[in-house]
Amino acid sequence: MKMLQRLCRAIDRLNIWVGAIVAWATALVVAVVFIDVVMRYTFRMSFVFMQELEWHLFAFIFLMGAGYTLMKDGHVRVDIFYQQLPPKARAWINFLGVLIFLLPGCYLIVTTSWHFVVNSFKILEGSPDPGGIPYRFLLKACIPAGFGLIALQGLALGLRSLLVILGREAEAEGPH
Repeated sequence: MKMLQRLCRAIDRLNIWVGAIVAWATALVVAVVFIDVVMRYTFRMSFVFMQELEWHLFAFIFLMGAGYTLMKDGHVRVDIFYQQLPPKARAWINFLGVLIFLLPGCYLIVTTSWHFVVNSFKILEGSPDPGGIPYRFLLKACIPAGFGLIALQGLALGLRSLLVILGREAEAEGPH
């Protein structure tokens, strides 16, 4: 059981580290949008690079930050009944949800996006627009990486839920 706890904590630390990077990327996207709006409305100038950077950062934030959000239980869900349930029932819902939906879904996305990303790296894919970002392949790599982080955090959630189901609630404590 101690090994499971250590594994869960290591996954949490990884997603906390990635979450800190995502937080800085969020501040950066705010600055980029602000500069783009000022340039557009004050100087009547717009740059393809700036517009692409906005959506590249936005995609990075959502893809790479999803594991951290799962760790903090921040994903949107309809929990009319869930919050009223005892801890063991919630643990069963989380465990089965991870096992039946989250892990297979992540596996599907990682495996189907892998060739897409590899091909993008092979040709060093960039923007097709003049003045665009030349490193689009890096953004595409965030697809399997982000879903890999979600899968890892889902594994930690599933293991913690299993500990609760087995009556080891004290050992299942997470970063919440």
